[in-house]
Amino acid sequence: MDLLCLLVLSYAALSYAVGGDVCVSGHDSGPVFEEQPNSVVYPEGLKEASVTLSCRARASPAASYRWRVNGTEVEVGDPRFRLVAGNLVISGPQSGRDGGSYQCLAINRCGTIVSHAANLKFGYLQDFPPESRSPQTATEGTGVFLTCQPPAHYPALSYRWFVNEFPSFVQPGGGGSFVSQVTGNLYLASSVPADSGKYFCFSTITMDISTKSTFSRATQLTVLPDGTVLYAPSIKVRFPTETYALARHTTQLECFAYGNPVPKLRWRKVDGLLPSKAEESSEGPVLMLPDVAFDDEGIYECEAYNSEGRDTHQGRVTVQAQPEWLQVMSDSEVEISSELSWSCIASGKPRPSIRWLRNGQPLSTQDRVEVNGGRLKILSLSLEDTGMYQCVAENKHGTIYSNAELRVQVQAPDFRRHPVRKLVPAARGGQVMMECRPRAAPKPTLFWSRGTELLTNSSRVTVTPDGQLWIHNISRADEGKYTCFAENYLGKANSTGHLSVRDATKITLAPSNADINQGDNVTLQCHASHDPTMDLTFTWALNGALLDLEDPSGPYQRLEGKETIGDLLIVNGQLGQAGLYTCTAQTVVDSASASAKLVIRGPPGPPGGLIVKNVGDTSVELRWSRGYDNHSPIGKYVIMGRSALTSGWKRMRTEPTNIEGNAESARVIGLLPWMDYEFHVIASNILGSGEPSMASHTVRTQQAAPTVAPSGLGGGGGDRNELIITWTPMAREYQNGDGFGYIVAFKRRDAEMWTMVRVPNVESSRYVYTNQSLSPYSSFEVKIKAYNRKGEGPFSQMALVHSAEEEPTVAPSSINATALTAFEIQVSWDPVHHHSSHGILRGYEIRYWRQHEREAAADRVRTAGLEMTARVAGLRPSTRYHVAVLAYNSAGTGPASPRATVTTKRPPPNRPPGNVSWKTEGSWVTVRWDPVRALHNESAVSGYKVLYKHEGQTALKVLDKSKTSVSLPLPQDNGYVVLEIRSWGEGGDGAAHETIVSRDSGTGMMVQSHVSPTGSHHMSLLLGITFSIFATGSLGL
Repeated sequence: MDLLCLLVLSYAALSYAVGGDVCVSGHDSGPVFEEQPNSVVYPEGLKEASVTLSCRARASPAASYRWRVNGTEVEVGDPRFRLVAGNLVISGPQSGRDGGSYQCLAINRCGTIVSHAANLKFGYLQDFPPESRSPQTATEGTGVFLTCQPPAHYPALSYRWFVNEFPSFVQPGGGGSFVSQVTGNLYLASSVPADSGKYFCFSTITMDISTKSTFSRATQLTVLPDGTVLYAPSIKVRFPTETYALARHTTQLECFAYGNPVPKLRWRKVDGLLPSKAEESSEGPVLMLPDVAFDDEGIYECEAYNSEGRDTHQGRVTVQAQPEWLQVMSDSEVEISSELSWSCIASGKPRPSIRWLRNGQPLSTQDRVEVNGGRLKILSLSLEDTGMYQCVAENKHGTIYSNAELRVQVQAPDFRRHPVRKLVPAARGGQVMMECRPRAAPKPTLFWSRGTELLTNSSRVTVTPDGQLWIHNISRADEGKYTCFAENYLGKANSTGHLSVRDATKITLAPSNADINQGDNVTLQCHASHDPTMDLTFTWALNGALLDLEDPSGPYQRLEGKETIGDLLIVNGQLGQAGLYTCTAQTVVDSASASAKLVIRGPPGPPGGLIVKNVGDTSVELRWSRGYDNHSPIGKYVIMGRSALTSGWKRMRTEPTNIEGNAESARVIGLLPWMDYEFHVIASNILGSGEPSMASHTVRTQQAAPTVAPSGLGGGGGDRNELIITWTPMAREYQNGDGFGYIVAFKRRDAEMWTMVRVPNVESSRYVYTNQSLSPYSSFEVKIKAYNRKGEGPFSQMALVHSAEEEPTVAPSSINATALTAFEIQVSWDPVHHHSSHGILRGYEIRYWRQHEREAAADRVRTAGLEMTARVAGLRPSTRYHVAVLAYNSAGTGPASPRATVTTKRPPPNRPPGNVSWKTEGSWVTVRWDPVRALHNESAVSGYKVLYKHEGQTALKVLDKSKTSVSLPLPQDNGYVVLEIRSWGEGGDGAAHETIVSRDSGTGMMVQSHVSPTGSHHMSLLLGITFSIFATGSLGL
């Protein structure tokens, strides 16, 4: 009677808790969010618009909605607030009144859940102050920064700068300028006079529905020209020494330096390899770390360098994370008066705290409820505990919610969903279990009977507290009907099943142990007997895991045969297939199993526990533990390695050279100092080499002084009073340490004292020594060596380098210029002696200009060597030219020779031979043409050139003819002859006709002629079918 009163009171409490209605089990369901509100940044002062915070939940019956702001109920009756379905619409929001943290509550008779918080904040950007900004003056080559000093704003700004007028924005390309997105300041690494102007800071704020921009008053920058001073980099924009990055977000590190020349930047991770996702930005002022992970934690270094030196800055990146669920609770149906235990586990950094809600209200330890961080326990459940529960994990980076519905059941026993099996087969001599699982709450009392006999525990019969009936060592006498009875204070019920006894299944031929080599085939036998009224099936398992025997291309094949045979064929046995094979023969009532061990011999498995110790500059010690030998003793080990400069693995030199199979350590030698390496170890035996061990962690060898000298030492050239020394920059593998640079030593060839200078940049490839007393083309002995923090390397072989040459001081003599044609002259001269040149004479320069032109406008032609004659082409006919010759070397040209004068010849006639006709007779063709008459301003015609070739030939044959006809042989086959006819004289070759004649062309003559100037191409119209005439450009002879 007391329990019945408690039940009635619980129903009443539940009805009150959910608004007078009861959640129906199997029909109703509590709310589950499908859409939750998102945070909004709304433009401050925008009055005509509205903000919509979304909320939608799936529930049966449908959910109703309420909202809270900063923990207080939102009055939906207020004209500013409207509910549209579950969405909250805020009209004309104002910052002082409507800003805050909003949460949606979804409610039905099964319970209440609370959404995550959505913040409504107001964005604003005030104007820059109206006061004028102070002008700035800088000297050419110095670094400059202009402050933005942005006005009050929310949220964060993006910054750009423009010069003089909008939108002439400063472009950051080339590394000479940088706009910090942290401060908004503009930085110039090395200013030049062209940077002078009026600069404006342009700031932009981005909100959810709009953007806003404003710009500052002008800052006048004046850069004064001055003798450029070179100086080493100095980092001015430094990322924080401690940066906190949020996992799965993007982090940016800023770094920028002054310097002249403009410094280059490069980034590295001091305590590991730079993440590959950051490589695209690893040589710019902003290092981007997208999708940050905990592996990205560490110390990062920015290095600025130029030819004058370097500067570095380091800072640590620490990764933190928003909460994420590792384990959550799930919906539960639990019987009344029992116990509920739920747990939630969340990851995050800092470690999240966890709290609990029931129907939207905080839940804490009291009475029957125990709350201990992520664990919730409720003792002696009652109906009032039914509802929606939420587990909330939060740290400073975010809050997450997990929901579950609890239903407390109360019901009389009912077998309709889970009746006792109607027919339960069992094998003779075996055992059987009959289940009794009625639906009931509270838990019922259960007992079994056979007929009218109440069953109790005995040597062969066991009745468990949860209603299971076990019968052992079954015989035919155990067949019959069995009934389960269930009873609680709400009622009783029963269910009956029939036990049928069959013959037992037995293994008649068990599999035998086998031993094979990797790649061999093997058959494991398995035969069985069974009750003939039932089907028999075979399964195989390897170390307890069932094998797939249905894949025809797989390694396991079931051999076809009688139903009682279940042999297994293993094809191409591999190491992973070794182990304990179990054959199971089974019917629906019982099964029998037998096992055999299969040993597969093969190459060793991978060594384990690889560690690197005792790291030196050229060697490290490796230690490992032996891997599985796969039933064949390990004979030896090989150590493979790769460096940061190589992509593939290669065999390393070791001590001892041959590592015996019982070894568990070795020393790797012959490494490069200051180089990152990874290693793995491979074991081998008589059956082959195994898989490599896991790669070691990356280790950097110790630094050491350089051991090789730079190569490619040479130099020369440059301006007056300069000695230029050049070399090939040393590759990374030869640097052996940081703080790397070069020591250049040089002295005059006849001097004893060496001058030494340091060039502190690894990428430097030249050094320029300037001295006003330096004689032109002086001989210097030079040598070079490298240095780093650990010391200096050896000097290179000496090289002989000359200081800058001086222009030749003597002019060529005996200049003679002769006209060859109307378009070409030949110039000759007596050479300049080498002893009169402070350098290496490279050749001669011919200058030529027309009589009425100035010498400064002369055209120039240079010889490629020390020739004493040269031809000058492309001249104008009948024109008087002045010619001068100068010697030159790498420093320039010397004085001009006395000028010579020459007049080009009159031009050749620009008309081709006319009235061209031809006649073929047998194997010959006779071609005739009218003579070309020269005009008074043209050179006389001395004769004609006939060029011809047969079809398929490439070379032209030339006939010099003074007549106006020619006879030529035709090809033996049906090919054709290409003819070209032109006049010639002292002015050169005239215009030409081209004619194609075949054996079948008979007689023909030209009916239309085109006068073609030299160098043009036109087609002439000809009678006949198989020939044509072309006037073409001049062909050189």
